[in-house]
Amino acid sequence: MSAEAGPVVLDWLPDAVWVVDREGAVEDCNAMGARVLGLPVAAVVGKRADEVILLSDASGDSWWNVHRPLEGDAALVARIPEIELVLTDAAGRSRPVTLTAGRIADPDGALARLVVCVRRAERRKRLDTARSDLVSTVSHELRSPLTSVKGFTKTLLAKWDRFTDEQKKQMLATVNEDADRVTRLLGELLDVSRIDAGRLQLRRQMVDLPAVVGRVVDRVSHDEIARPFAIDMDPAIPRVYADPDKVEQVLTNLVENSLKYGEGTVRITGTVEEQHVRMAVIDEGAGIPVSMQPHLFNKFFSRAGERRSGTGLGLYITKGMVQAHGGTISVTSAPGRGSTFTFTLPRGGLELAGIDFDALHRGTL
Repeated sequence: MSAEAGPVVLDWLPDAVWVVDREGAVEDCNAMGARVLGLPVAAVVGKRADEVILLSDASGDSWWNVHRPLEGDAALVARIPEIELVLTDAAGRSRPVTLTAGRIADPDGALARLVVCVRRAERRKRLDTARSDLVSTVSHELRSPLTSVKGFTKTLLAKWDRFTDEQKKQMLATVNEDADRVTRLLGELLDVSRIDAGRLQLRRQMVDLPAVVGRVVDRVSHDEIARPFAIDMDPAIPRVYADPDKVEQVLTNLVENSLKYGEGTVRITGTVEEQHVRMAVIDEGAGIPVSMQPHLFNKFFSRAGERRSGTGLGLYITKGMVQAHGGTISVTSAPGRGSTFTFTLPRGGLELAGIDFDALHRGTL
C-alpha cells in the first residue's frame, strides 16, 4: 500500500485512529481522530501524542504516563487490551471512550509504531447504567415477596399444629399472592429482554376486541378498587389479526395504570379508522404534567415525588407489544382533566400475514 493510500484507508474506519511513532509523535491521523479532538488533521500530525491526545484513567492520571504504551517489547506484547478511559478535546470537553492499541515491531523487535484506536463509549455507559438499574430493581422487587414466602413457610413447617385452619389459610393465601407477584416480575423481565432484542414473538389469530375488553374489565373489577367502568366500542369494529394474550396484556396494563393513578370513571373506547382500530383508556384524574409525558414509556420511569411501587416496566412493555403489532401508542393529558392512553392496531386479517384470500379460495396455496 502506498503512503498516499494510508490516510485514505484510515478514513474509511468509523473509529478515531492515530499512528504514533517510537518517539511519541503523531505520525498519522484519520478524520475521525481529528474530529474527536476538535482539531484539524494538520494540527494533530507531528505533535507529541501525550500533549494532543489527552487520555486519562478513572483516577485522572494520564494514560500515556501510567501505562507507558511506547515502552516494552513490541514483538512480545503486540496488542494493548481494551480499556475504558476519558478523552478530553481541545475545548476541554471530556467524554468516555474505549481504547485498544497495537504495537508494530521493527525487524529487531523494537517498537516502530503504535496504532491507537478509540471508540466513543457513551452508549455503553448508558447500557451499563440500564443493566445496573435492572439488577437493582429486580433485587428490590424480589426481596419482599421471597422474604414473605420464606417466613410463612418456615413458620408453618415449624408450628403447624399451633395455628387454626383459618390462620393457615390466610398464610397460604399470602404465599400464593407473593408467588404470583414473583411470576409476574419474571414475566416482565422476559418481555423486556425480548423487546430489547427485537425477538418478541406474536401468536396471531383473529381477535374480537370487545370480548378482550370484557375479560379485562371483569378481571380488574374487584371490591378493593370499586371504580366504575364505561365501555364504548364502535359496533363496526372488525376483528383484528393479533396476539390475543399480548392485546389483553396491553389493555390490562393501561386499565390498571388508570386505576392506580386516575380517579372517577375509567372509560374504554374503540373506534374504526381507515387503516387502524383505535383503542383508548381514559380516566378522570389529576392528569400528568407535560414534562413527564415524553418519559412515561421509558424503562423504570416513576412520577416525581412518588414512592416507586412496581418495576416501572409496565408502560415500556406495553409500548413494545403495540409496536410489535405495527401499531402506535401515545398519551394526552392536562392538569385536572385526566389522561387518555391511546393505541392503534392495524386493520385486516390474514392478509397481514401475507396470505392471499383469493388464492386460498382457489385452492392454489
